[in-house]
Amino acid sequence: MQKKKKSEVEKEPIKELTVEEKSALNEKVERLSIEMKELEATSPKQVEKLAKVYEEIGLVQAKLEQIDSAIVTLEKSLATKETIGDGYKKLMSLYNAKRAEAARNGDDAGIDKYMGKMDEMRQIAKKVTISGQ
Repeated sequence: MQKKKKSEVEKEPIKELTVEEKSALNEKVERLSIEMKELEATSPKQVEKLAKVYEEIGLVQAKLEQIDSAIVTLEKSLATKETIGDGYKKLMSLYNAKRAEAARNGDDAGIDKYMGKMDEMRQIAKKVTISGQ
């Protein structure tokens, strides 16, 4: 008996952003970037706020489909303060999308890279859960 292929999970349709929405999101990234630079310059005690600003910028970049930039910024957020909030969830989904893209392209190194990053994310979740942060 032949096994049936698992059907792909239906993806929710990507809503195309209007020019106004894109402009507003880009302005938000600029405002947050200024705030981020000010926080970086003022005090290392602002770690939690800085991590939150990185997270917000990364989430907006993801909405703008600036995937590589979003990944870098969300990684900075987690490097600043490990949490398992919205930024964590978005970063995990971006890694998973990159892994799937690598699989479609037959890129074994890409698959390994993003599987490794997803494993690192699971370790963060474990650490945060154990510490009760």
